[in-house]
Amino acid sequence: MPETGDEGGNYAERIAANADAEKDAWGMTLEDMNAMADELESDGWNVVKVAATHTAPENKDAGDTDRFGFVYVIPDNHADDLREAVEAGTFPQYRVFRKEVSSRVFMLTQFLDPDTETVILLAGTYEMMHAPGLVKNAMNEDEMFSYVQTLDGTVHGTFRHDDYTKFFPNPEKYENYVVESPVGDHHEE
Repeated sequence: MPETGDEGGNYAERIAANADAEKDAWGMTLEDMNAMADELESDGWNVVKVAATHTAPENKDAGDTDRFGFVYVIPDNHADDLREAVEAGTFPQYRVFRKEVSSRVFMLTQFLDPDTETVILLAGTYEMMHAPGLVKNAMNEDEMFSYVQTLDGTVHGTFRHDDYTKFFPNPEKYENYVVESPVGDHHEE
């Protein structure tokens, strides 16, 4: 019969601590986005900032299309501003800021268009266990994409990235990625 190991402390407390760490990391990501927006605005940039409600690494084997990259689902109330910025610019530059906490990656991506002096700041978080297929596609194609859409599936912006290592600095670690539970061991007898 399966039993839950409890050698390292209370199981529920460890789950709560992990949830608190992830909540804190998301809060810090949003704080960084706001601070970055303030700094860019003071430098004369037009800033569109969006926190995705869901972010997922998508690979060619998932779904009905051959698209691969990060899919960011954004709230409807941010779609118009994002779409207007995308339609007005080309966004040839991008920067990625990321932090791993437990089994999640928290990231903030800047999409920059110097010609229109517009920057889109997009915050998202995803589970690393869902990334190996995307990493494989990105390594094979030597590029990847970001798709920004609303919940109804309407894509409001697509961005091409010629350097996937900005998103995956150590892509080889995803080749044989194994999910490690940070909350406790499970034993069978």
